[in-house]
Amino acid sequence: MVHIQLLILSTVILSTLMFQSKPVVKASGFSVDLIRGDSPLSPFYNASRRSSEMLMKNVVHSMSRIKQLRCLINQECAQSVVIPVEACHLMKFYIGTPPVDFFAILDTGSDLTWVQCVPCTKCYSQNSSLFDPNASSTYRTLSFDSQTCRAFGGKQYSKTSDCQYQVFYGDSTNSTGILGSDTLSFHSTFVQKTAFPNFIFGCGRNNQLSLQNADVAGIFGLGGGSSSLIYQMRDQIDHRFSYCLVPHTSEGVGKLFLGQESIVSRPGVVSTPLVSKSPDTFYYITLEGVSIGDKTVRSSSGKGNIFIDSGTTLTALEQDMYDSVVAMVKGAIEEQPLKNPPGTIGLCYKGDTNVTVPDMVFHFSGADVRLKPVNTFDGNDDVVCMQIVPSFGPVSIFGNYAQINFLLEYDLDKRIVSFLPTDCTRH
Repeated sequence: MVHIQLLILSTVILSTLMFQSKPVVKASGFSVDLIRGDSPLSPFYNASRRSSEMLMKNVVHSMSRIKQLRCLINQECAQSVVIPVEACHLMKFYIGTPPVDFFAILDTGSDLTWVQCVPCTKCYSQNSSLFDPNASSTYRTLSFDSQTCRAFGGKQYSKTSDCQYQVFYGDSTNSTGILGSDTLSFHSTFVQKTAFPNFIFGCGRNNQLSLQNADVAGIFGLGGGSSSLIYQMRDQIDHRFSYCLVPHTSEGVGKLFLGQESIVSRPGVVSTPLVSKSPDTFYYITLEGVSIGDKTVRSSSGKGNIFIDSGTTLTALEQDMYDSVVAMVKGAIEEQPLKNPPGTIGLCYKGDTNVTVPDMVFHFSGADVRLKPVNTFDGNDDVVCMQIVPSFGPVSIFGNYAQINFLLEYDLDKRIVSFLPTDCTRH
């Protein structure tokens, strides 16, 4: 999700306001569970949903998100991008004093964190209690005439002095409310509790979520923009975070690591530079080519031609590279592909055949990342399909299937992303 015009952020102002007036207390490092949207542990879980239905939903939602992302990158629209239900990852966190726990959708493609609050003019159904600012002794409302409100793109709320925010997404999801600050905390595997005071977030009073029966409080942004947790708490977490995503067939949970615990330094790690581009929410890197066996296709695009996105299931490649990858896959698999693959999927095989999917190597600048079949293909007894599609534009997307069983570290000080092949179910 990305909000461009409605949340115009100022890095310089935010740095001065948030961190100059209070001492920096560093977290030694901690982790938080990441629950897949289609996991039995998720409030979205539907036991009756078939794998074939899941496969098609992932494709449809990913294609919709890819089109919206392209629109935002080209600055042709101002809406944010919706996260597919099955593709999302949920995170539990606490707000306020005393702390109240919530689940929210985690997204590296959005910045602002917001939750539903009381009083609520219009809220979607949420089984858990809404956040009550009046019940927290540490909650503070931002004033509309403050520099922080202006830096977050806020405006005056009605006739009060409160700072109002608005975010609209690519579907019917939206949130309008008041910007405030409170203590954000996590319970972790490594430490009992880690708290971040004065975290700025949206207290939603008029919200709509397109997801049905979703017991989530809102959206948690981990993008590169100035309103995200990663930027607001950058000094406390040593300017770094990492995560490990489990396969969708696993009933386990992934992990988000912040601070010292996020450092990836074991043998086998490879790193590639982050590229600064607009919008700054996205984590851009450079894809130089893709190999299967002894065949390689090279990218004709320049630096920052692909970004990593936790909210898109599929990987999307520029058309010429996609066509070449399809040709290489067909040449490496002996079985004949389906002439009429389901939906908008480009390359599929019969599920009851002995399809041996080859490894793919993504050649990023300075880092060769080997993708296993779990990263590039998915299916069931009826059909097996490649989880790579054309991006219909010059910028590609490295989706969350491609990130499965990798420990990905984002070092925002050194401006690099590191990949380490890992069994994420064991974290």
